[in-house]
Amino acid sequence: MAKNNQKMVSEITAMDVDFAQWYTDICKKAELVSYTSVKGCMVIRPYGYAIWENIQRILDGMFKATGHVNVNMPMFIPESLLEKEKDHVEGFAPEVAWVTYGGSEKLEERLCVRPTSETLFCDHYKDIVHSYRDLPKLYNQWVSVVRWEKTTRPFLRSREFLWQEGHTIHATAEEAIAETERMLNVYTDFCEKCLAMPVVKGKKTESDKFAGAVSTYAIEALMHDGKALQAGTSHYFGDGFAKAFGIQFAGKDNKLAYPHQTSWGVTTRLIGAIIMTHGDDSGLVLPPAVAPVQAVIIPVAQHKPGVLEKAEELRQALAAKGIRVKLDDSDNSAGWKFAEYEMKGIPVRIEIGPKDIEAGHCVAATRYNGEKQTIALDENYTTLCDTVCNLLEHVIPEGMLQKAKENRTNRTYVCRSLDEITKALEEHGDGFVEAMWCGEEACEDKVKEVTGVGSRCIPLEQKHIADTCVCCGKPAKHMVLWAKAY
Repeated sequence: MAKNNQKMVSEITAMDVDFAQWYTDICKKAELVSYTSVKGCMVIRPYGYAIWENIQRILDGMFKATGHVNVNMPMFIPESLLEKEKDHVEGFAPEVAWVTYGGSEKLEERLCVRPTSETLFCDHYKDIVHSYRDLPKLYNQWVSVVRWEKTTRPFLRSREFLWQEGHTIHATAEEAIAETERMLNVYTDFCEKCLAMPVVKGKKTESDKFAGAVSTYAIEALMHDGKALQAGTSHYFGDGFAKAFGIQFAGKDNKLAYPHQTSWGVTTRLIGAIIMTHGDDSGLVLPPAVAPVQAVIIPVAQHKPGVLEKAEELRQALAAKGIRVKLDDSDNSAGWKFAEYEMKGIPVRIEIGPKDIEAGHCVAATRYNGEKQTIALDENYTTLCDTVCNLLEHVIPEGMLQKAKENRTNRTYVCRSLDEITKALEEHGDGFVEAMWCGEEACEDKVKEVTGVGSRCIPLEQKHIADTCVCCGKPAKHMVLWAKAY
């Protein structure tokens, strides 16, 4: 593609020089976000928000296909309500933002700006759940939440961020556990099929589970620099919240019982995950499913007769097939346009100029690997449409997923001792470490203290690496995925 072209738009720091600066450069120069006067908060600009809209649209369809409906809960939580579940409030206390005044009057009770909405859903459930006939409730909401983070970075960690949070309530533990696992699988399918991002499904250790949960499941992705990113979580709460909030229902035997609950969520950090999984030194590389523009048409020598007219015909043909296509007929140079759309990660670039028209073809370039191909311009542009659809639906997402898997494979180290972990990281750089663990929190802490990598999850797909714990040498219970993380 434009690798040998002069950078005519803006320079991006090379990722192997300063990965953090590379990430920030892309966020700003691809016009995804802007900083604001509110410390730790960001403006998600139209191009960045369009990516989120596509994520939202696809996931919302997947949720509704599994029987979920959308609701909207208040932004504020009374302090007394938050405190009903002891473990939950303690887990979130350091990050809570409080409202103490309404206008000029001091409030009788502080209001928390929601960091998450379990307590609000519970307060609602106690009013609407009375019988087994009222169950299950399969709810989801698309909202923003506030967590007073000390260190922030666009998309990855901010004081206000967008997310979806699913909240469900069930008659039995078995149903709730099945829901927890089902939604983890929905997230996995979405990440791998729509974001071309491979993930590892696993269970969090006791020390790392969600505050108030019986168990927490997560999908972990490996970024290009070898650090892990938690891409989504799904929690099983048991009946702890139900007991704390007095939620009971009459079963088929007419006896009162406590229902079992779940919650699950993903956030705008998925945009950060896309950047760090697929991006390169030229900018963004977007998976077609969530790209605001899937194909851009660049007219070459557009001042010459017939070029813009032919480019518009191509645009109309592709748009008629449901492809999100843009024709750039601005007076910027073709070189500028190449660099601009390369930086913005548009999956397919189509070039058409006088020589192409004369020869009866156009040129299509794919962003993720830079490959070009010549496409014949037949009647009704059937070949062009079929080729571009195949690129967007199969070739590009499958190629991107394979490329990300190769990076993960190359950065996954099997280790049997702390020394092996340290050596692997020193020799090969950050990555996933697969190592056995005895189940003791003291060993979990020591691994991180000695090697710098923390436990990310206990993979649902277990491997037998050794009989003993990587830390203490006692009999091992689990293979754990360890990594440095965002």
